[in-house]
Amino acid sequence: MEPKTKVVEYLGLRRSIVGVLTMAILVGMGEHMAERFLPIYIIALGGGTMAIGLLNGLDNLLSALYSFPGGYLADRFGEKRALLIFNLVAIVGYAIVILFPTWQAVIVGAFFFLSWSAISLPATMGIVSKALPKHKRTMGVSMHSMVRRVPMSLGPIAGGIFIGIWGETLGVRIAFGFAILMSLVALFLQQRLIHDEPGLRKKGEAEGNPLRLWGQMTPQLRDLLVADVLVRFCEQIPYAFVVVWSMKVIEAPVTALQFGLLTTVEMVTAMLIYVPVAHYADKSHKKPFVVATFLFFTAFPLVLMFSRSFWPLVLAFVVRGLKEFGEPTRKALIMDLAPEGRKAGMFGLYYLVRDVIVSIAAFGGAFLWGMSPDTNFLAAAAFGLVGTLWFAWRGTSLNAPGSTK
Repeated sequence: MEPKTKVVEYLGLRRSIVGVLTMAILVGMGEHMAERFLPIYIIALGGGTMAIGLLNGLDNLLSALYSFPGGYLADRFGEKRALLIFNLVAIVGYAIVILFPTWQAVIVGAFFFLSWSAISLPATMGIVSKALPKHKRTMGVSMHSMVRRVPMSLGPIAGGIFIGIWGETLGVRIAFGFAILMSLVALFLQQRLIHDEPGLRKKGEAEGNPLRLWGQMTPQLRDLLVADVLVRFCEQIPYAFVVVWSMKVIEAPVTALQFGLLTTVEMVTAMLIYVPVAHYADKSHKKPFVVATFLFFTAFPLVLMFSRSFWPLVLAFVVRGLKEFGEPTRKALIMDLAPEGRKAGMFGLYYLVRDVIVSIAAFGGAFLWGMSPDTNFLAAAAFGLVGTLWFAWRGTSLNAPGSTK
């Protein structure tokens, strides 16, 4: 086997996977140029703290509500056709924000563009599950997670430049214009690269009733779900206010460009650990990697609370990047624990249940922030600690391929 072929095989870069990665870069670049600065955009248009909390709550709630239909459509029509629909829906949301410069239009547009990541993730995981053997799934998910961090890193820098040149309102709208362009290019390329499945699947092959599908969820997957819910409370309580804390509250606020650089620090940190972690996670027990991830989730709000200028914020965002240590492993664990023939649907159900509950934390984060930023951060860390301890106690550690239980 040639060295190039060995590298491609090691990283799981099959044709459909390359299509998924290309989509992640292009759609993600457009997405993160604009969406990362939406709290600042809302303030500039006259919206207040509760409007920001509403947007963040909708992000989680819509992610939940769209996850299950996303999985069902992928199981029913095939991942490729489902992704075509999902991209078009996101483009409609971007157009609404561009055409109507009000904070209320952001909320309306959010019902469309916030759907893309959530509704497409089950289809993406379904493609990874089918394109790669079980012992390569963590690597496949890791490659997807790593490539997604490229636009997450570069997008906010570009968005920060747009805001610096055109201001907090026009700059964001221009960024959404680029998001539409990149989504159209991604739509074309993903349809050419991702393996096509001839014909529609039989209706009985996709489970459209979430209650029946819930009955097929294993106890091990439910234990992971409980821990994940608690840890996502930790993430989402302060999530929308991280940019407000960094640019408006602390003693030495950062600029939009500096905040973009902080996001780059986070993404580069995550990208550096994806491949080595995936290598060992595919060969050993997954549980320790997931526990480590939950610990970094818990640490971030505490470190952020003591970060009052640019360089301490750099350390905080390094910690935030390290929370990706076992995230691909967690997603691969969901796919491993999901029944065959139901993987996209079960993945969607998992996220439906998780994010419906976690949306409460996102809405509640605004009330905690109104009490004080420290209250917000400490409450977040408390939830993270409980979730970590739960999974350390009840979590499943699947054995490496070829080993016995």
